[in-house]
Amino acid sequence: MNRLRATIILSVIMAFGSSGIFFSSCRNKSMEGMIIFTQVSGKGHDNNNVSGESWRYIAKARIVAMNPYKSGGSLKVLTEDYYSAQSPEISYDGKHLLFSAQQKLNDIWQIWEMNLEDSKIRQITSSLENCTDPSYLPGGRLVFSKLAMDDSLKTGHSLYTCNLDGTNIQRITFNPNTYSASTVLKDGRVLTISRQLNPDQRDAVFMVLRPDGTKAELFYKGSEGSKLSGRGWETMNGKIVFIESEKGSQEGGNVVSINYNRPLHTWVNLTSEIKGNFQTVFPLQSGRLLVSYRKSEADRYALYEFDPENKTLGQTIYNNNDFDIIEAVVVEKHDNPKKLPSEVDMGVKTGLLLCQDINVIEMQSSGNPSTLTKASRIQVIGRDSTLGVVQVEEDGSFYLKVIADIPFQIQTIDENGRVLQGPCGWIWLRPNERRGCVGCHEDPEMVPGNRVPISVKKPPVNIPVHISKVVEKKVSLE
Repeated sequence: MNRLRATIILSVIMAFGSSGIFFSSCRNKSMEGMIIFTQVSGKGHDNNNVSGESWRYIAKARIVAMNPYKSGGSLKVLTEDYYSAQSPEISYDGKHLLFSAQQKLNDIWQIWEMNLEDSKIRQITSSLENCTDPSYLPGGRLVFSKLAMDDSLKTGHSLYTCNLDGTNIQRITFNPNTYSASTVLKDGRVLTISRQLNPDQRDAVFMVLRPDGTKAELFYKGSEGSKLSGRGWETMNGKIVFIESEKGSQEGGNVVSINYNRPLHTWVNLTSEIKGNFQTVFPLQSGRLLVSYRKSEADRYALYEFDPENKTLGQTIYNNNDFDIIEAVVVEKHDNPKKLPSEVDMGVKTGLLLCQDINVIEMQSSGNPSTLTKASRIQVIGRDSTLGVVQVEEDGSFYLKVIADIPFQIQTIDENGRVLQGPCGWIWLRPNERRGCVGCHEDPEMVPGNRVPISVKKPPVNIPVHISKVVEKKVSLE
């Protein structure tokens, strides 16, 4: 009898223990390993980087989660209380989800964050203008694009950063370009698609810059007329993968890979032998890729695994005849990028720009340097007027002090006043930023020569040149 009683008690204890484990797991459901992606019911979203309406503000999109280990498993809709939601991004600890969403039709798009353990959602931005394309930054901040309707620069969507509670919003781009599809590289820099809108429209390129807006520079530029679609992602083996379409293509494109160390000279089309279109890509820790792909325009974009080494498409992971599948990410932990120190000091009104030699240009090797016409001056051009003409030093160098956070371009002029090299892309300097370049229109991978430019031995020239003196902030000596 005593043995039977002990057995019954032990069974009851085990039952309660098991149920306790079960209820505990229900309260803290882990979504690790789940695939989260955007479903789009409508047709016609394309890669128009000018207006951005059809891919940045997709109507009636929703973010869902699925378990890839369960065949035929049902989807969990994560944004069922929103009119439209897209741009999912997983936090570094794998516990949170960033996304942009429109709560009701005609509402302003805002940035939101979901706790993946309890599905609770909180609003981060409360802007009067649309906020999209969020991405986590190290140090409890995020970067996102924001539409600036009353912006005198007519930039369209500029980049901003803020804390994860929405406080301390800071603008970090100041040129007449529109920005989208930002991600953060392991080195801590923001990789973003940038397209000049004014005074003329140019092809979209990948730019990189620090989270404080300093050191903005070209990262990758495709062939003339090509289009970039969606985020560029850094893989585990030092590649950057993204979707690029050829000139004349209206929708979709190919999966392209470039090396992080030499992005301008390592372009590889991974899917040139595969008929059809790719819409988005995401790197897996296994080395393979998640891609949204369709074989023909009559098909919907479905989710596949892709082998970049053998350039082969795997079996379908998920498809639905009622939806296009785009923007897939995986819920998993990943390394924090470096947290870069910032040199920005908002108490300083200017930044410094040094050029080693304006006569070092990208195509100089195609001719005899001794026969090329030498530039002797630069013209600094603002949005509406010239900011001044500056005589360079004998070695071709110049050193400028420029009012911070205003866009400008530089073109070179010979002694007769003829323009030798047209305006470069738009530049801006953050407060207290110090930047340097080798020459004008030089190969971006070129490194400076080992010499001290003559210009740095003198005080910098103020830009605009009509300003004789810039009064910076006062520093207390106490």
